[in-house]
Amino acid sequence: MQLDRIVNFHKTIGDKTRIRIITLLKQGPLHGQAIAGKLGLKPPTISHHLAKLKEIDIVYQRRDKNTIYFYLNEDKLERTALAITRLGGKEMLGNFDVTDQEKANVIKNFVDSKGRIETLPAQRKKKLIILEYMIRGLNHGETYKEKEINEYIMQYHEDYATVRRELVMNHFMFRQNGIYELNPIEMWPV
Repeated sequence: MQLDRIVNFHKTIGDKTRIRIITLLKQGPLHGQAIAGKLGLKPPTISHHLAKLKEIDIVYQRRDKNTIYFYLNEDKLERTALAITRLGGKEMLGNFDVTDQEKANVIKNFVDSKGRIETLPAQRKKKLIILEYMIRGLNHGETYKEKEINEYIMQYHEDYATVRRELVMNHFMFRQNGIYELNPIEMWPV
């Protein structure tokens, strides 16, 4: 699960009304009017909060004739709520146990004599090794503008947009407002 999804989940859940709605739906499905009545709120307010909960996929709806009932996706709620406890663990990041010899072999096979990568490996394990290889010249604690990251990546591979996206998706880097920074090594998947 990506860090962005965990953050979005907790931002969405961090509202008293939404927590109260979840509590009500744990007891069984309800329609919007019933939720509004039990919480003493107006239906448009409930609709707004239900829409937010549906965005993160912990509430879904089913129609029964003219009435829409809302259900709690308890499995998704539990998995997403517990995801933060797995940060840095193999379940979270898909970590691979890779020997130094395996890394050297992958680098030898995908990196030319000038240090450039012609193609990114299709196999995830090899791709992660190559991504780690590419960022070895960046410094922890430093921030980089998107243009700087693009220029840096182009030393290794022409498709800087794909590589940049892979670095963020695989938790090598963190991006916010066009500024990039290396994540702690403990978060890296290799």
